[in-house]
Amino acid sequence: MIIDCHTRIWASPGQMGLGAAGWLVRHGGQENLSADPGEHAAASRDVTKTLVWGFRSRRLKADVPNAFLSDYVAQHKQQAVGIAAIDPTEPDAMERLANIADHSGFAGITISPAAQGFHPADTRAYKVYAFCAERRLGVFVESGTDFAPQAVLEFARPHLFDEIARDFPALTIVIAAMGSPWVNETVTLMAKQPGVYADIAALLRRPWGAYESLLKAHQSGVTGKLLFGSDFPFSTAAEAIERMYRINEITHGTGLPTVPREILRGIIERDAMTELQIGNRD
Repeated sequence: MIIDCHTRIWASPGQMGLGAAGWLVRHGGQENLSADPGEHAAASRDVTKTLVWGFRSRRLKADVPNAFLSDYVAQHKQQAVGIAAIDPTEPDAMERLANIADHSGFAGITISPAAQGFHPADTRAYKVYAFCAERRLGVFVESGTDFAPQAVLEFARPHLFDEIARDFPALTIVIAAMGSPWVNETVTLMAKQPGVYADIAALLRRPWGAYESLLKAHQSGVTGKLLFGSDFPFSTAAEAIERMYRINEITHGTGLPTVPREILRGIIERDAMTELQIGNRD
């Protein structure tokens, strides 16, 4: 079993909002990168299930519509699970959240404090966390890696979610890309808080950073809380798996420690749906 915990689709790159062109170039090497649903379905054939993330930001004028995700998930019920986008700063955020909770194809929501311009402990966000904890919706957090110039970088720090984890112990929180570039904060947070996990999406295209991050997690004893993610459309699941198994090549000819292969296999083959207690709620 392989669960791809971090993928995207969009109708056009412009749906990613202000600064999307530069972000796509930095992140994937091309301005007009396609995240076509058909290509996503083809790339997902190598995995058991795939989580498909939305994106919404009033600050960045970004919107990959949840209806777009819903249609895709409905067409691929056996494989695709939706992670709907919520912007807690919008006046109708709770109404949108209620609609998401009533939709069996959505297993959680994604937020981005930096891209949406709110502190993680904002009162508006707390209403979202409380609702998600009660309805058992996972909260997937876009944290770092690349941001538009308009994003608020200080709100991206993973350690800010310690307060949320303390106040909502029943809430499942997943930090994208191990909170890169603040990986140490995410590792500490995972070790401290039972409900906090992280995915490795976006790390594997940067071998040294990926090696450092995985080694830190291994030496800290938290690899059991890491989730596989391909970061489609920037990488396919097959490409990400190959990069994962080659992560120790960077140590060849050196005295550097390696990340045991069984640890790498455990991350790739983790049953994230059961671990996070999420899934289609039919």
